[in-house]
Amino acid sequence: MARLTEIEPRRQAATQEGGVGRIVMALLALSVTLVALWLGFIFLRDYQNTAPKIVTTIVAIIWGVGGVAALFFSANFLIEQFSDTVKSFLRPLIFVGPAVLLLGWFLFLPVLRTLYFSFFNNDSTQFVGMENYIFAFTDRGMLESFRNNVLWMIFGTAGCVIFGLMVAVLADRSKFENLAKALIFMPMAISFVGASVIWRFVYYYSPPGEPQIGLLNAIVTGLGGQPQAWTSLLQPWNNLFLVVIMIWLQTGFAMVIFSSAIKGIPTDILEASRVDGATEFQVFFRIMIPAIQSTIITVTTTIIIFSLKIFDVVIVMTGGQYGTHVIATQFYRQLFTNLDNGKGSAVAIVLLLAVMPVVIYNVRQLSKQEGFR
Repeated sequence: MARLTEIEPRRQAATQEGGVGRIVMALLALSVTLVALWLGFIFLRDYQNTAPKIVTTIVAIIWGVGGVAALFFSANFLIEQFSDTVKSFLRPLIFVGPAVLLLGWFLFLPVLRTLYFSFFNNDSTQFVGMENYIFAFTDRGMLESFRNNVLWMIFGTAGCVIFGLMVAVLADRSKFENLAKALIFMPMAISFVGASVIWRFVYYYSPPGEPQIGLLNAIVTGLGGQPQAWTSLLQPWNNLFLVVIMIWLQTGFAMVIFSSAIKGIPTDILEASRVDGATEFQVFFRIMIPAIQSTIITVTTTIIIFSLKIFDVVIVMTGGQYGTHVIATQFYRQLFTNLDNGKGSAVAIVLLLAVMPVVIYNVRQLSKQEGFR
């Protein structure tokens, strides 16, 4: 018994020494990884124009992919050396902490800075209080942009959701389901700017006496009608022609999400309802729609956020002229064209406030579906 009492403290001391040694090794490995990442950053920053392109490319791949992997494994190795209680405390700090810091630095602090500048004049030298916000809610151009954003939000969101749901249901019964879905989803691979350039040729209007090279006007004249300047003269309906571009782009997104949700509905329920004499419309409205209701809400709120932040389509198609300004283009015009920091910042905060309720609602819906658990 005396020998056992002497051996046990020695074992504990050896275990503690081994644990300390592993922690030191883990810290050393993490430090070496951070130094290597920093050296790779310095190399890419200073020698990207002078070093051979192949060398820069190889270093970037190794530094980006290998560096992130090495950082993960070295950090995880360090955490594994501690007790379970310490592990549960350190994991969020090490793996989520840096992301939170980056979000705070690049998102939260700029928002506060923008809010600060929104209370000053155009060159941020004189405090003007709520004057810029009064402008944002009383200026004729701003009121017009609010109206246009409402049009985008209503017609754009409704179009994407309705067409996406229709295609998802109909393609699910087709023999050419994969081909149909691929064609509908294909516009998602195109940027908003690229899509706007394509649709400029669709809506292009040539002066009278010249051949109509725009697809839509060519069809109209071919049917005996008169060509129209679709995106300029037909105000405010020209906004709806711009909304069509977003519907064309985002229908594929809605279709993919809806199709996945529909395939998750048990086939037994659908077959039983048909056997009981339910028509296809009844199956669709009384079984499918309630079953994927949460998905419809999520897709709808996501597209509403897209529509509130729309910028690329308007700036490429019309530049905000002809009564097509939206909140984002007004922000661009005030800040970069008029060089008015105060009004531009106020418009940016108004856009943020418009988007935030939808974002918060979306996050709550996802949390109910255990999307963040």
